[in-house]
Amino acid sequence: MSVAQLPGGTRFGFITSRRVGGAVTRNLVRRRLREICRHHRSLIIPDRLVVVIAKPAAATAAFKELREEWLLLARQLSILPSS
Repeated sequence: MSVAQLPGGTRFGFITSRRVGGAVTRNLVRRRLREICRHHRSLIIPDRLVVVIAKPAAATAAFKELREEWLLLARQLSILPSS
């Protein structure tokens, strides 16, 4: 599991199992997810612990698709404003 911490105490854990793909693919998915979290860090409600489990479809998804899905789920989990 890879862990990233944002200012304000929010921490993210990224889980990418072997079902996602080989080591190169898993690292690519983790890098993309970290970048999405970094880009939206100013909007994230502080002091949260979030665990992101990548599904095998994440390996073939475009960055834009990953970002849109992450934003949708983050809003549903109330770690981002709903607007």
